[in-house]
Amino acid sequence: MNKTKEIWIIGFALFSLFFGAGNLLLPPLLGYNAGDDWFWVTIGFMATAVLIPILGILAHAKLQGTMYDFGKKVSPIFSVVYCVIVYIISIALPSPRTASATHEIAIYPTFGTSALLTSSVYFGLVLIFVLNRSKILDFIGKFLTPLIVLILFLVVGIGLFSSEMIMNPSSFKIPIVDGILEGYQTFDAIGAVVVGGVVIISLNIKGHTSVLEKRELIKKSGLIAGLGLFIIYAGLISVGAFFGSEIFIDGTLSSDMQRANLLRGLSLATLGNIGNTFLSVLIALACFTTAVGIITGTADYFKGLFKDSQKVYITTAIIGCFVGILVGQLDFHSIIVIALPVLMFIYPITIVLILLNVLPEKYASNLVFRGVILITFLFSIPDFLKFLIPKENLQGVQAIIPLSKYGLAWVLPALITFLMLNFNTFTSKVTSK
Repeated sequence: MNKTKEIWIIGFALFSLFFGAGNLLLPPLLGYNAGDDWFWVTIGFMATAVLIPILGILAHAKLQGTMYDFGKKVSPIFSVVYCVIVYIISIALPSPRTASATHEIAIYPTFGTSALLTSSVYFGLVLIFVLNRSKILDFIGKFLTPLIVLILFLVVGIGLFSSEMIMNPSSFKIPIVDGILEGYQTFDAIGAVVVGGVVIISLNIKGHTSVLEKRELIKKSGLIAGLGLFIIYAGLISVGAFFGSEIFIDGTLSSDMQRANLLRGLSLATLGNIGNTFLSVLIALACFTTAVGIITGTADYFKGLFKDSQKVYITTAIIGCFVGILVGQLDFHSIIVIALPVLMFIYPITIVLILLNVLPEKYASNLVFRGVILITFLFSIPDFLKFLIPKENLQGVQAIIPLSKYGLAWVLPALITFLMLNFNTFTSKVTSK
């Protein structure tokens, strides 16, 4: 296959593996609530939903291994525990969430069927794709992604040109922070460390043996996926903001229904009566490709953990799909509520691992990994606990730790620890000059 063509196919496949339920439903409502502050919300959202995930893909290109390699400098035990936790989270939350979104927006409004039937059929099809994993990248990149991108560009493009651009006042106090935290809900950073491994194994299966060649393919395709995510996210946020005064959302509805109703309103406003049909197809495809990527990545990892056992791969895929059927019966909003405390715990560690792995080796020694990850873990605890205990109990802690009240207590301590542990490296560099 022509190398340029292969880069674009892998880039399209990566985009699809990232772009799932949350990626489609979150940005429009974020823009709607941001109103005239949509630009600053977009900047924050891009940091955690585009920049960090693409850095994760670049880290995979550098490491040329599995998710295990992301944390092995902390310790082998830490890395195994981290991988298992991330994969359990992935098959228990973002994967079922794709079925839930498909049911609520694409299936139930048209057919009125039960969530159990939808999730059963949905994950039955996912299992078929996962068990034929050698063809995943090509099929998704050649056929599914172009259709997803076409519908998205129609909604965003027509929306931007047809809107009167009359925006509501922002409901956010610090829009950039709200954008950053909403980016957590896309699961894209976690997605990067999961699906990056899928791409590497897929390239190995296709006969790519050169490390340099794979590195180039992954880097270039990752940048293509990142550019696609950036354009679509910015477009969906801005359309949500620009149509803010034109589409009515019942404020008494739960936030999951607000997301769905806003998306339906945007589709109808931009594509007319056929908009709901396009929206149903878009949701189904975007969610499906993400679920396939998550289950495949999880099955790949456990297969490698047990000496490349194909039985383990198949068993893991079946378990992942079974969990998806069970949890996928919950509504989209319920899964988001469950996910919030989990994300506040695991996301900071994931972000730090990605950042450290893309840095040059001299700035990312084993000691730096251990120190920064430990501090990140400790200072993430208040952000995690505020969803489990009364907020009043944490007011003293939040007053002491900078950015704690914004859910970013870990940021400055992690940065300071990184600088302190690299003090000798920085000073020796200055001295040598």
